[in-house]
Amino acid sequence: LAFWLIYLHLCFYLFLISFLICFSESLLLSQSCKLLKRFYLNGMHKPGDVILGGLFEVHYSSVFPELTFTSEPHEPSCQGFDPPGFRHAMTMVFSIDEINKNSNLLPNITLGYSLYDNCATLGIGFSAALSLATGREEHFLQENCSGTPPVLGIVGDPFSTFSIATSNVLGLFKLPIVSYFATCSCLSDRRRFPSFFRTIPSDAFQVRAMIQILKHFNWTWVGLLVSDDDYGLHAARSFQTDLAQSDGGCLAYSEILPWGDNPKEYERIVDVMRKSTARVVIVFAPRMHLVELMKEVVKKNVTGLQWLASEAWTLVDGLDTPAFMPYLGGTLGIAVRRGEIPGLRDFLLQIHPNLHQNNSYGNDLVKQFWEHTFECKFAPPPAGWVEAGGALCTGQEDLENVETDFLDIANPRPEYNVYKAVYALAYALHDMLQCEPGRGPFSGHSCGSLQRLEPWQLMYYLEKVNFTTSFGDQVSFDENGDALPIYDIMNWLWLPDGKTKVQSVGVVKRSASKGEELTLDEDKIYWNFESKQPPRSVCSESCPPGTRLARKKGQPVCCFDCIPCSDGKISNETEDFWSSPQRDHCVPKKTEFLSYHEPLGICLTTTSLLGTFFCAVVLGIFIYHRSTPMVRANNSELSFLILLSLKLCFLCSLLFIGRPQLWTCQLRHAAFGISFVLCVSCILVKTMVVLAVFKASKPGGGATLKWFGAVQQRGTVLALTLIQAAICTVWLVSASPAPHRNTQYHNDKIVYECVVGSTVGFAVLLGYIGLLAILSFLLAFLARNLPDNFNEAKLITFSMLIFCAVWVAFVPAYVNSPGKYADAVEVFAILASSFGLLVALFGPKCYIILLRPERNTKKAIMGRGNTKT
Repeated sequence: LAFWLIYLHLCFYLFLISFLICFSESLLLSQSCKLLKRFYLNGMHKPGDVILGGLFEVHYSSVFPELTFTSEPHEPSCQGFDPPGFRHAMTMVFSIDEINKNSNLLPNITLGYSLYDNCATLGIGFSAALSLATGREEHFLQENCSGTPPVLGIVGDPFSTFSIATSNVLGLFKLPIVSYFATCSCLSDRRRFPSFFRTIPSDAFQVRAMIQILKHFNWTWVGLLVSDDDYGLHAARSFQTDLAQSDGGCLAYSEILPWGDNPKEYERIVDVMRKSTARVVIVFAPRMHLVELMKEVVKKNVTGLQWLASEAWTLVDGLDTPAFMPYLGGTLGIAVRRGEIPGLRDFLLQIHPNLHQNNSYGNDLVKQFWEHTFECKFAPPPAGWVEAGGALCTGQEDLENVETDFLDIANPRPEYNVYKAVYALAYALHDMLQCEPGRGPFSGHSCGSLQRLEPWQLMYYLEKVNFTTSFGDQVSFDENGDALPIYDIMNWLWLPDGKTKVQSVGVVKRSASKGEELTLDEDKIYWNFESKQPPRSVCSESCPPGTRLARKKGQPVCCFDCIPCSDGKISNETEDFWSSPQRDHCVPKKTEFLSYHEPLGICLTTTSLLGTFFCAVVLGIFIYHRSTPMVRANNSELSFLILLSLKLCFLCSLLFIGRPQLWTCQLRHAAFGISFVLCVSCILVKTMVVLAVFKASKPGGGATLKWFGAVQQRGTVLALTLIQAAICTVWLVSASPAPHRNTQYHNDKIVYECVVGSTVGFAVLLGYIGLLAILSFLLAFLARNLPDNFNEAKLITFSMLIFCAVWVAFVPAYVNSPGKYADAVEVFAILASSFGLLVALFGPKCYIILLRPERNTKKAIMGRGNTKT
């Protein structure tokens, strides 16, 4: 292992040094940019106005050439043609061809491509990446080393280790790399890989998805196998950390699967699996490791295991064989999101070697694919091929009449990620070329141009790209370059006739509103056990009544002994009980919520009902004196609406009292938000009317009032209230509040509370109320010094000052109040602000109406009498 690590690091640094020497010497010793070294690689190329690069695994092994500093070329020997890998490469070709035919995307611009085969070898993959960055021609830029670089972006590499190596170097030049299959969570480090993006979720989300499956089936004792590379080692590190933080279980063992032919190590690992009591095995490794592992599993006949597969081997060919399926049947796996790519199959069927003319791909990969598919050789064949009975390829063979994995696109998954990666680069380029000169995002508000395109300019737009595929999936990247994570949950079904079917049984995804969600259709899952039920995988069974838990020294927390309770003590298997103060028996845990029967609840309920009563009294006074000038001034209809909304505010506080139910949790914040917005919007409209009337009283200002008639006032109030109703609807539909039993605050208590569901939704609801209140306060404050006959603005200023002060104090008090006290704080804020509005707005008016009727005249209100208002 140490030898291979040193060897790979030497390869990496040698190529890095040669790459830097290539650039430095060509710039210092020559007047033009000239390549000093040229790699001989399998590839396919097509010219265009803009070239996109691609790195794919078309062969899965190679004999790497001897490293040398001589100028003689050493062509790598790639072995083992991989039809799915070639299909991925041709999907990129199809995507570019489709974009070129689309008149709405990159019009008048032709995309070309330059694709290379990495042969599943780091050295070749790194060489291919450098070739894409420097170009294939000896002189690839203009005399002054300016112009469009060879490629503006790269799709690939599918391997995490290869992506780390290439991104470390090409990231220095801000060349965008969009991988369709590299999942290592380390690649989300923006400081190390500033230009790396991907259309597949990272292993960090895959690990959390695995843990959700473990929790769903209560599997707390599992084994972990990972490959000896960046993909496996980072997955193991993330899995152990997340498992410990989530209290989801323990690891019975964790083993690293070796590279290459190492039967003794595989034998040792299988012995560990066989001796362990863990019935669930999680494997983060590519297919080649699984093949060697399963050979040893079959040899030792290790049955009764439930396998959990990472996306690296859930859907690969070569594992669902009759020899392996008695052991791997029932496997649950994480799979890349399935998509739809219309027209891809027809495009693949058109691929042909074109023997008698230069084919459109200009490479030998199509011929290699043809020879592999039809088991023939093109002339001249290798020595002894014909003598051994081998067939010659004629070019007349028909792809539709042969069974090949190449055409297996019923459920395109990696292909869909390739498709999204190409379109992401195309949309970013399209957005960049739509830039208007003088309004661009670069220095001096400049834009990128087709004549002087720079990769870092494309990277800027790639970070902001947002589009929807024809399948309906939204594509965008977060601040780490990761796409929106979503996986399908697959199940390996072993049919009675011996055939295998891999079926989708669920989905795990993350959304901004609901977080991470796991959905499983358990009725569809095939379990490879006699019971046809999910297995139990625990280190120790739960302790029965009459015993207590005792940790095993040096063992994980999932492993314990159950020992009889001491004399005079009992145990109960439910968490709803706690020991008595005397520690002599179990008593039910106390339940806590803001109750109608406790003093705090009684006080708040009484205050709420008093507030409702006062609103009704004031409303009655205003209705009885509705024809007087004091009531009719400044739109009495708005005054009635304010009183009705204040009654609703007082009443909605009752929803916060009592044991939380689903309907009360959903209704309490919606009723509170809509009631307060109705009230504050009426106050805002009244304030605007005060300013409009004052402006209309000046010469030439009469036209202002036509915008503030009764109809316009009602419409404004309705529109502002409907916005809050829409916010509440979205909140309730996307992440509805729900009742929750909280046992974290106290060991001996169960606190019943309503979780808000979406903190963002709650913040938007409060923020909208605050926005209207601040706007009302500012307008009323500006109007406070108007002549006395418009002095209602002073009352509004004072009432809004009280309102804002209460709710500013509410936020820190609410955040720091646990359990029922959070509800009490919110009820207090509702009641305090409601009383403040009621007293400040209607107290002086009721005083004049009831106690000073001589001032309730039009002359007094208009300020033309001796009495001042």
